Amino acid sequence: MTEYRLFLRRLVRNYIVGSILAVLCVGGAVISSALQLPIGGFDRIFIVLIVSFLVMASLELLTFARQVRPIRGLFLQEKPSLDSIRDAYVQIHRLPSLSVLRIMGPHLFGLSAPAILMTLLFIHLGWIELPVYYIGIAASGAFLIAGMHALIEYFLTDQAIRPLLKHVSEMGEREYGVSVSLDGRVIVSTQRKFQLSAFSIGVFPLFFFVLATQIRLTATGSPLLEDYWHWALLILLFGVCFSSLGAWLLSRSVRQPIGNLEHALLAVRKGDFDVRASDLYSDEFSRLVSGFNHMVQGLSQRERVNEQLLQSYFSTLAAALDARDTYTAGHSQRVAEYSLLIGRGAGLEREELDLLNKTALLHDIGKIGVRDSVLLKDGKLTDEEFEQIKKHPALGEEILKRVEPVEMMAPLLPGVRSHHERYDGRGYPDGLVGLDIPKFGRIIAVADAFDAMTSNRPYRSGMPLEKAIAIIAEGKGTQWDPYYAQIFLDAFYQEKELPMPERYRAEA
Repeated sequence: MTEYRLFLRRLVRNYIVGSILAVLCVGGAVISSALQLPIGGFDRIFIVLIVSFLVMASLELLTFARQVRPIRGLFLQEKPSLDSIRDAYVQIHRLPSLSVLRIMGPHLFGLSAPAILMTLLFIHLGWIELPVYYIGIAASGAFLIAGMHALIEYFLTDQAIRPLLKHVSEMGEREYGVSVSLDGRVIVSTQRKFQLSAFSIGVFPLFFFVLATQIRLTATGSPLLEDYWHWALLILLFGVCFSSLGAWLLSRSVRQPIGNLEHALLAVRKGDFDVRASDLYSDEFSRLVSGFNHMVQGLSQRERVNEQLLQSYFSTLAAALDARDTYTAGHSQRVAEYSLLIGRGAGLEREELDLLNKTALLHDIGKIGVRDSVLLKDGKLTDEEFEQIKKHPALGEEILKRVEPVEMMAPLLPGVRSHHERYDGRGYPDGLVGLDIPKFGRIIAVADAFDAMTSNRPYRSGMPLEKAIAIIAEGKGTQWDPYYAQIFLDAFYQEKELPMPERYRAEA
């Protein structure tokens, strides 16, 4: 509760400072001029002010208690829930805006409404000698004072909440290991904040001058009073229009670089480390943009190094696997190359091609769990030995599931498990049919079969490329996906610059 009490003290101090600045600077000038007006019954006016002040204070205290209730409730709990911490964190961020609503609501109308009603009643009873239009002047002055106070209160509260926000965020980290934040949520946009602030700063002094002049001319009985509002309204209209234009231009000049950085940040979040924010500014945003671009450049360099390390990791695993069998050395790398050939022909995006390459490199990783006596056997396998070999796709999936981080390996698992499935459903380990076989499994099946047929083994020599191609062509739609098998055939004959036999062409 210590942090909460310190926070309340800051708010009370800020409220007093804002009240002094607004009431004494603005209200004092207005009241000093108003004292020279021909008003009777000042003692009763004092009663009106006291009663109105009590009403205002009561309403404002009730509103303030309601605004800080979620925050106070958080500090009263011995073990607050994560939702309570998050709700309080958001409510703290809303306090500057709520302070404006509190001052322009209960604060203003809690004072003005009772004062106007009581003054009208006292005038009717003859207890106060006051022209009725003076009440309008007083109401205008009250609105002006409240507006100035609200502007000051907003920025003072905005600073006062910082220590409490840090404390609540640390509370979430300490209790639940979660860093509480708005996570990009905008409570008050910069554009709106700048527009309203600049507009208020430009308009309020102008209204204050017009109001004070009106009171002064009335008090002195000046003959200029008759024509006063003709030129005063013109000045007010010009001032409001100019302040509105200035506020809009100022907010736009701030919003543009922020929007530029937001766009670049969104691209970085999506994994684009080549993006750069446009450095078109000569103020502090130039320094901010420059820092952002240097940061992204560093991330891009680190990403390239990580990608090289990761690719080296996959290639090393594949090489370690191939090293068990000198007769099939390089098999995984060749299967990856053939798979990429098919993937590019199928129009896969860069991200998918990268995943396909990694999947192909590790497609036989499950053979690590197969005994050497079976894996390296020179002759034909027995049925029992072949059943052991058939376990390697599922075993490879289980091995990769144990690699951390899990989410990095997850996209590779379907292709590793399914690269021995057949398009007609007679493959293993799951007997999947057609398009039920994962995409990477269907692609790698073609590449794996071609390399297996063309590689030398202890018990046989690799078959000629043309014969292996013929087998691939004959197996379209039965053993292999016809679409990916045809892409491989097209790529083979295109690379060899040979005319494709008519029987190998895709059916129209």
